[in-house]
Amino acid sequence: MKTVELAYGRSGLVVDLPASADTIEPRYMPGVPDEAGTLRQALRQPIAGPPLRDLVPRGATVGISVCDVTRPFPAQRVLPVLLEELDYLDPAAITVFVATGTHRRCTDAELLQMFGPELLGRVQLQQHDAFDVGRHRNLGTIPDTDVPAYVERAFLDQDVRITTGFIEPHFFAGFSGGPKMVAPGLAALETVLELHSAARIGHPQATWGITQGNPVHDAVRAIAGLAGITFNLDVTLNRDHAMTNVFGGELFASHAAGCAFARATAMVRVEAPYDVVVTTNSGYPLDQNLYQSVKGMSAAAQIVKPGGTIVIASECSDGLPGHGGYQELLRQADGPDAFLARLAQPGVASHDQWQVQVQAMIQRRARVLVKAAGLTPQELRTAWFEPVDDVAAGVRAALSSAGSDATLAVLPQGPQTIPYVGQA
Repeated sequence: MKTVELAYGRSGLVVDLPASADTIEPRYMPGVPDEAGTLRQALRQPIAGPPLRDLVPRGATVGISVCDVTRPFPAQRVLPVLLEELDYLDPAAITVFVATGTHRRCTDAELLQMFGPELLGRVQLQQHDAFDVGRHRNLGTIPDTDVPAYVERAFLDQDVRITTGFIEPHFFAGFSGGPKMVAPGLAALETVLELHSAARIGHPQATWGITQGNPVHDAVRAIAGLAGITFNLDVTLNRDHAMTNVFGGELFASHAAGCAFARATAMVRVEAPYDVVVTTNSGYPLDQNLYQSVKGMSAAAQIVKPGGTIVIASECSDGLPGHGGYQELLRQADGPDAFLARLAQPGVASHDQWQVQVQAMIQRRARVLVKAAGLTPQELRTAWFEPVDDVAAGVRAALSSAGSDATLAVLPQGPQTIPYVGQA
């Protein structure tokens, strides 16, 4: 047997799997020895464009876009260094914008967890609300559409606009961070619906590790360009959430450099697809709910055989969740095929449909078994999944059904790894 620790919730999950299992993980990168020094260097010697201080005149107002609680962005370590570079400004002139996209607002406890009491006491804070279109400004239309590019008005009104993010593989936008901190992060629902339209999500280039020619990311970049970002600061993290690199400067050049680094450390080639793939959603905070856990399933789907089995361990401490449109969309359709058939009808567009679309596409390819302490077996069945309490037992049963030559892979870090089938 092979003992594997899966990233699950805050504490992890240890499982015993057959010794033949192939373990697929991102190339481990140690954290930089001096995080503050590395951040400071990225701000003073950026990849492209002038240093941050040269871009922010005295008396300027500054807006900083940051990730919400569903991302492990280390705000308590990044923002103090950034603010130190702007110590000549009145603290009241700096506003941090929590880029929730269409997610729910962060609770007070979550904000305290994200920023800590000292930061919360130093800066103004605004949480984005995609559902209040009056809070947004129309920057024009998304390319090749007549859909407005609505972005948070208060952020656009700042003299200086800074994006900060965490670059990781993304299952339909290619990579996170950078321009995504404008849209969908600070975009109105109508704009987000177009960015996540069925046609864009269903495009073959809308997948892990692809940004150029990806209709989702191409539109995201276009909106960020209209917003006029002054400076971008992205980090990459290892499984211990230590910073492995920092990328600062002009938005698109710094983000592209970060994506290249993440691609080199996270893409792993396999020779052939597997009968059974065990995965996670990278543990807390990424595995807070079933909606987010589709990412971990998508990582496994890249290397599972058609008709194979995916087993995902995702704690889902926040349930399905109860907010957003995900739960209702699942209830409205009688399984993946029925949902995709309805989605193909003209004029169909609703909040969170993109996540259900990806889920349904995965479930057309493979069985999906889910271990989630935060959900009951019935809740998982209602979401079209097969519940499993014992991951190892579920794997053994799936291998037995696949035959004596069945193959098994495990992605302990889930979507932190982009596996792909191909030649070297």
